[in-house]
Amino acid sequence: MRIVVVSDTHMPKKAKQLPMILKRDLEDCDFIIHAGDWQTVDLYHHLLQYAPTIGVTGNVDGPELKSLLNLKEIFRAGDFRIGIVHGHGTGKTTEKRAIEAFAEDAVDCIIYGHSHIPVLKENNGVIIFNPGSPTDKRRQKEFSYGILTIGERIEAKHIFFEDKQ
Repeated sequence: MRIVVVSDTHMPKKAKQLPMILKRDLEDCDFIIHAGDWQTVDLYHHLLQYAPTIGVTGNVDGPELKSLLNLKEIFRAGDFRIGIVHGHGTGKTTEKRAIEAFAEDAVDCIIYGHSHIPVLKENNGVIIFNPGSPTDKRRQKEFSYGILTIGERIEAKHIFFEDKQ
């Protein structure tokens, strides 16, 4: 199973369309995970044209998205449970808030966004993954998104690129 992971797309404010490199991966995936800050519901409907899309709302998402999506999700992929949260809030770091959101849940991977900073690490046997942003790199050197490959284990990787066209 191949899952494309995105966050913080902020569309249409930061981009009118998804980058071509991302579109190519979307054409060949089984699921899409979006960790919030879509900005409008249009992107949600667009992603559904590629594959089933699981997502959460972020701090810039409006009422229409909030009526469709939750603040937190747990998605089952094969034998694994993937926690999804945006990570916004007060106090602590974004990563710590994301980890705490699943403190009472048995998950194998936590996906979060908000910071626009790509992260891939392990914490107490749980993969911690922030895909970064494919449209708003902020202070990062490159734009990014992620790919999860689900088999006998979860393999997570970032796709980094310089041009969001």
